[in-house]
Amino acid sequence: MRHIHHPGPVSLERTVEVAGVPIRLRFVLEPGHSVDAAIARGFAASGCVGGFVTLMGGRCEPFRFVMPAASPDAHHVAWFSDTFAPEGLVEITRACAIVGQRDGKPFVHCHGIWETTEGMQMGHMLAPETVVAEPMEVSGIGLGRATFKALPDLETNFTLFEPAPVAEDRQEPVGSRVLLAKVRPNEDISLAIEDICSRQGIGRANVYGIGSLNGVRFTDGGRVEAYATEVLIHEGRVESAQGRPRASLQIDVVDMEGQIFSGVSSAETTPFA
Repeated sequence: MRHIHHPGPVSLERTVEVAGVPIRLRFVLEPGHSVDAAIARGFAASGCVGGFVTLMGGRCEPFRFVMPAASPDAHHVAWFSDTFAPEGLVEITRACAIVGQRDGKPFVHCHGIWETTEGMQMGHMLAPETVVAEPMEVSGIGLGRATFKALPDLETNFTLFEPAPVAEDRQEPVGSRVLLAKVRPNEDISLAIEDICSRQGIGRANVYGIGSLNGVRFTDGGRVEAYATEVLIHEGRVESAQGRPRASLQIDVVDMEGQIFSGVSSAETTPFA
Protein backbone atom coordinates (compact mmCIF):
# COMPACT_ATOMS: atom_id res chain seq x y z
CA MET A 1 0.00 0.00 0.00
CA ARG A 2 1.45 3.36 -1.05
CA HIS A 3 2.02 5.85 1.76
CA ILE A 4 2.27 9.62 1.62
CA HIS A 5 4.30 11.50 4.23
CA HIS A 6 2.50 14.43 5.82
CA PRO A 7 4.41 17.18 7.67
CA GLY A 8 3.05 16.53 11.17
CA PRO A 9 3.13 13.74 13.78
CA VAL A 10 1.09 10.66 12.93
CA SER A 11 -2.07 10.43 15.01
CA LEU A 12 -2.46 7.16 16.92
CA GLU A 13 -6.24 7.26 16.39
CA ARG A 14 -6.75 6.26 12.73
CA THR A 15 -10.54 6.49 12.56
CA VAL A 16 -13.08 8.60 14.42
CA GLU A 17 -16.80 7.98 14.55
CA VAL A 18 -19.78 9.45 16.40
CA ALA A 19 -23.20 7.77 16.45
CA GLY A 20 -26.51 9.58 16.26
CA VAL A 21 -30.21 9.28 15.52
CA PRO A 22 -30.93 9.97 11.83
CA ILE A 23 -33.37 12.61 10.65
CA ARG A 24 -34.32 12.11 7.01
CA LEU A 25 -34.07 15.32 5.04
CA ARG A 26 -35.71 16.57 1.88
CA PHE A 27 -35.90 20.29 1.15
CA VAL A 28 -35.49 22.81 -1.66
CA LEU A 29 -32.59 25.19 -2.19
CA GLU A 30 -34.10 28.49 -3.24
CA PRO A 31 -32.71 30.58 -6.14
CA GLY A 32 -30.60 33.60 -5.29
CA HIS A 33 -28.92 32.03 -2.26
CA SER A 34 -25.40 30.64 -2.16
CA VAL A 35 -25.33 26.86 -1.91
CA ASP A 36 -23.90 26.87 1.62
CA ALA A 37 -26.48 29.38 2.91
CA ALA A 38 -29.37 27.52 1.24
CA ILE A 39 -28.28 24.18 2.72
CA ALA A 40 -27.77 25.77 6.15
CA ARG A 41 -31.34 27.14 6.04
CA GLY A 42 -32.70 23.67 5.26
CA PHE A 43 -30.75 22.08 8.11
CA ALA A 44 -31.82 24.76 10.59
CA ALA A 45 -35.49 24.34 9.60
CA SER A 46 -35.15 20.58 10.24
CA GLY A 47 -33.48 21.05 13.63
CA CYS A 48 -30.19 19.52 12.40
CA VAL A 49 -26.62 20.64 13.09
CA GLY A 50 -24.73 18.12 10.94
CA GLY A 51 -25.04 15.40 8.33
CA PHE A 52 -24.95 15.14 4.56
CA VAL A 53 -27.08 15.86 1.51
CA THR A 54 -26.97 14.72 -2.10
CA LEU A 55 -27.55 17.12 -5.01
CA MET A 56 -28.57 15.99 -8.49
CA GLY A 57 -29.83 17.88 -11.52
CA GLY A 58 -29.83 21.38 -10.06
CA ARG A 59 -28.35 24.39 -11.86
CA CYS A 60 -26.21 27.19 -10.49
CA GLU A 61 -24.81 30.52 -11.73
CA PRO A 62 -22.24 31.72 -10.89
CA PHE A 63 -20.41 28.47 -10.14
CA ARG A 64 -16.94 28.20 -8.59
CA PHE A 65 -14.79 25.14 -7.87
CA VAL A 66 -11.22 23.93 -7.40
CA MET A 67 -9.34 20.69 -8.07
CA PRO A 68 -6.38 19.03 -6.29
CA ALA A 69 -2.94 20.42 -7.13
CA ALA A 70 0.69 20.26 -6.04
CA SER A 71 1.57 22.22 -2.92
CA PRO A 72 3.49 25.49 -3.48
CA ASP A 73 5.44 24.98 -0.23
CA ALA A 74 6.53 22.41 2.35
CA HIS A 75 3.67 23.09 4.74
CA HIS A 76 1.37 20.62 2.95
CA VAL A 77 1.94 17.67 0.63
CA ALA A 78 -0.70 18.97 -1.79
CA TRP A 79 -2.96 21.96 -2.22
CA PHE A 80 -5.73 23.31 -4.44
CA SER A 81 -5.79 24.59 -8.00
CA ASP A 82 -6.69 28.14 -8.95
CA THR A 83 -10.43 28.74 -8.90
CA PHE A 84 -12.39 27.58 -11.95
CA ALA A 85 -15.24 29.93 -12.94
CA PRO A 86 -17.18 28.38 -15.85
CA GLU A 87 -19.43 30.74 -17.78
CA GLY A 88 -23.20 30.46 -17.75
CA LEU A 89 -25.41 27.90 -16.05
CA VAL A 90 -23.71 24.84 -14.60
CA GLU A 91 -25.80 21.69 -14.05
CA ILE A 92 -24.88 19.39 -11.18
CA THR A 93 -24.75 15.78 -12.38
CA ARG A 94 -24.27 14.45 -8.87
CA ALA A 95 -22.66 15.80 -5.72
CA CYS A 96 -22.54 15.18 -2.00
CA ALA A 97 -22.14 17.82 0.69
CA ILE A 98 -20.93 17.15 4.20
CA VAL A 99 -22.59 19.66 6.52
CA GLY A 100 -20.98 20.77 9.75
CA GLN A 101 -19.58 23.75 11.61
CA ARG A 102 -16.56 25.99 11.24
CA ASP A 103 -15.81 28.76 13.74
CA GLY A 104 -19.24 28.15 15.27
CA LYS A 105 -21.11 28.72 12.00
CA PRO A 106 -22.64 26.27 9.48
CA PHE A 107 -20.12 25.05 6.92
CA VAL A 108 -20.54 22.94 3.77
CA HIS A 109 -17.88 20.78 2.10
CA CYS A 110 -19.07 19.59 -1.31
CA HIS A 111 -17.52 17.36 -4.01
CA GLY A 112 -19.23 16.46 -7.26
CA ILE A 113 -19.47 16.24 -11.03
CA TRP A 114 -21.06 19.01 -13.08
CA GLU A 115 -21.75 19.82 -16.71
CA THR A 116 -20.27 23.13 -17.88
CA THR A 117 -19.87 24.87 -21.23
CA GLU A 118 -16.43 23.23 -21.33
CA GLY A 119 -17.85 19.75 -20.79
CA MET A 120 -18.08 17.54 -17.71
CA GLN A 121 -15.83 18.59 -14.84
CA MET A 122 -15.35 17.51 -11.24
CA GLY A 123 -13.90 18.96 -8.09
CA HIS A 124 -14.49 20.71 -4.79
CA MET A 125 -17.36 23.20 -5.04
CA LEU A 126 -16.76 26.58 -3.42
CA ALA A 127 -20.24 26.62 -1.88
CA PRO A 128 -20.15 30.23 -0.54
CA GLU A 129 -19.36 31.50 -4.07
CA THR A 130 -21.79 29.25 -5.96
CA VAL A 131 -25.37 30.53 -6.28
CA VAL A 132 -28.55 28.49 -6.80
CA ALA A 133 -30.10 29.51 -10.14
CA GLU A 134 -33.40 27.61 -9.91
CA PRO A 135 -35.20 25.60 -7.21
CA MET A 136 -33.13 22.51 -6.41
CA GLU A 137 -34.42 19.62 -4.29
CA VAL A 138 -31.86 17.90 -2.09
CA SER A 139 -32.13 14.88 0.18
CA GLY A 140 -30.01 13.34 2.88
CA ILE A 141 -29.60 12.54 6.56
CA GLY A 142 -29.24 15.05 9.37
CA LEU A 143 -28.43 14.82 13.06
CA GLY A 144 -29.63 17.06 15.85
CA ARG A 145 -26.91 16.29 18.41
CA ALA A 146 -23.79 15.47 16.40
CA THR A 147 -21.95 17.22 13.60
CA PHE A 148 -18.68 17.57 11.72
CA LYS A 149 -16.47 20.30 13.21
CA ALA A 150 -13.72 21.92 11.12
CA LEU A 151 -10.62 21.65 13.32
CA PRO A 152 -6.84 21.97 12.81
CA ASP A 153 -5.30 18.58 12.02
CA LEU A 154 -1.68 18.33 13.20
CA GLU A 155 -0.81 15.35 11.02
CA THR A 156 -1.75 16.92 7.68
CA ASN A 157 -1.55 20.62 8.63
CA PHE A 158 -5.02 21.09 7.10
CA THR A 159 -8.25 22.16 8.73
CA LEU A 160 -10.42 19.04 8.44
CA PHE A 161 -13.89 17.93 9.44
CA GLU A 162 -13.94 15.87 12.65
CA PRO A 163 -17.07 14.03 13.87
CA ALA A 164 -18.11 15.48 17.22
CA PRO A 165 -21.12 15.37 19.55
CA VAL A 166 -22.66 18.75 20.34
CA ALA A 167 -24.98 17.42 23.05
CA GLU A 168 -25.75 14.14 24.75
CA ASP A 169 -28.22 12.15 22.66
CA ARG A 170 -30.65 10.51 25.09
CA GLN A 171 -32.94 9.30 22.31
CA GLU A 172 -32.58 5.58 21.76
CA PRO A 173 -32.24 4.67 18.07
CA VAL A 174 -35.23 2.72 16.78
CA GLY A 175 -34.45 0.84 13.57
CA SER A 176 -31.78 2.58 11.55
CA ARG A 177 -28.96 4.68 12.99
CA VAL A 178 -26.20 6.78 11.51
CA LEU A 179 -22.47 7.21 12.08
CA LEU A 180 -20.46 10.28 11.21
CA ALA A 181 -16.95 8.98 10.51
CA LYS A 182 -13.47 10.10 9.50
CA VAL A 183 -10.61 7.94 8.19
CA ARG A 184 -7.11 9.36 8.52
CA PRO A 185 -4.39 9.13 5.82
CA ASN A 186 -2.61 5.94 4.74
CA GLU A 187 -5.41 3.59 5.79
CA ASP A 188 -7.16 1.35 3.26
CA ILE A 189 -10.55 3.06 2.94
CA SER A 190 -12.63 -0.12 2.49
CA LEU A 191 -10.88 -1.96 5.34
CA ALA A 192 -11.28 1.08 7.59
CA ILE A 193 -15.02 1.23 6.92
CA GLU A 194 -15.32 -2.52 7.55
CA ASP A 195 -13.41 -2.15 10.83
CA ILE A 196 -15.67 0.70 11.96
CA CYS A 197 -18.74 -1.44 11.20
CA SER A 198 -17.26 -4.41 13.09
CA ARG A 199 -16.59 -2.32 16.19
CA GLN A 200 -20.07 -0.80 16.04
CA GLY A 201 -21.83 -4.12 15.46
CA ILE A 202 -23.10 -3.06 12.02
CA GLY A 203 -23.67 -5.82 9.47
CA ARG A 204 -25.38 -3.77 6.75
CA ALA A 205 -25.04 -0.09 5.90
CA ASN A 206 -25.21 2.55 3.20
CA VAL A 207 -22.05 4.63 2.85
CA TYR A 208 -21.81 8.18 1.54
CA GLY A 209 -18.86 10.50 1.75
CA ILE A 210 -16.25 12.76 0.27
CA GLY A 211 -12.52 13.08 0.70
CA SER A 212 -9.15 12.81 -0.97
CA LEU A 213 -7.47 9.53 -1.87
CA ASN A 214 -3.80 8.76 -2.49
CA GLY A 215 -4.24 6.85 -5.73
CA VAL A 216 -7.19 4.59 -6.52
CA ARG A 217 -7.48 0.97 -7.63
CA PHE A 218 -10.73 -0.18 -9.24
CA THR A 219 -12.09 -3.71 -9.25
CA ASP A 220 -12.09 -3.72 -13.09
CA GLY A 221 -8.31 -3.12 -13.12
CA GLY A 222 -8.45 0.64 -13.68
CA ARG A 223 -6.04 2.84 -11.75
CA VAL A 224 -5.63 6.46 -10.73
CA GLU A 225 -2.00 7.23 -9.96
CA ALA A 226 -2.33 10.80 -8.64
CA TYR A 227 -1.27 11.12 -5.01
CA ALA A 228 -3.99 13.73 -4.38
CA THR A 229 -7.55 13.48 -5.70
CA GLU A 230 -11.03 14.75 -4.95
CA VAL A 231 -13.46 11.87 -4.36
CA LEU A 232 -17.19 11.32 -4.05
CA ILE A 233 -18.60 8.06 -2.64
CA HIS A 234 -22.04 8.18 -4.20
CA GLU A 235 -23.20 4.58 -3.72
CA GLY A 236 -21.45 2.67 -0.99
CA ARG A 237 -22.69 -0.50 0.64
CA VAL A 238 -21.62 -2.71 3.51
CA GLU A 239 -22.93 -6.28 3.56
CA SER A 240 -22.13 -9.24 5.80
CA ALA A 241 -20.04 -11.98 4.21
CA GLN A 242 -18.83 -15.01 6.18
CA GLY A 243 -19.62 -13.23 9.42
CA ARG A 244 -17.74 -10.02 8.59
CA PRO A 245 -18.76 -6.69 7.07
CA ARG A 246 -17.61 -6.21 3.47
CA ALA A 247 -17.60 -2.78 1.84
CA SER A 248 -18.27 -1.98 -1.83
CA LEU A 249 -17.75 1.66 -2.75
CA GLN A 250 -18.92 3.18 -6.04
CA ILE A 251 -16.85 6.33 -6.39
CA ASP A 252 -16.10 9.26 -8.69
CA VAL A 253 -12.55 10.61 -8.72
CA VAL A 254 -10.83 13.62 -10.30
CA ASP A 255 -7.05 13.71 -10.47
CA MET A 256 -4.64 16.65 -10.56
CA GLU A 257 -4.97 16.87 -14.36
CA GLY A 258 -8.76 17.12 -14.28
CA GLN A 259 -9.36 13.57 -15.51
CA ILE A 260 -12.51 11.95 -14.12
CA PHE A 261 -12.72 8.26 -13.22
CA SER A 262 -15.67 6.23 -11.91
CA GLY A 263 -16.02 2.68 -10.66
CA VAL A 264 -15.94 0.37 -7.65
CA SER A 265 -12.79 0.86 -5.58
CA SER A 266 -10.70 -2.15 -4.61
CA ALA A 267 -8.20 -2.77 -1.82
CA GLU A 268 -5.10 -0.54 -1.58
CA THR A 269 -7.10 2.66 -1.96
CA THR A 270 -5.95 4.98 0.81
CA PRO A 271 -7.01 8.41 2.07
CA PHE A 272 -4.74 11.33 1.32
CA ALA A 273 -6.10 13.47 4.15
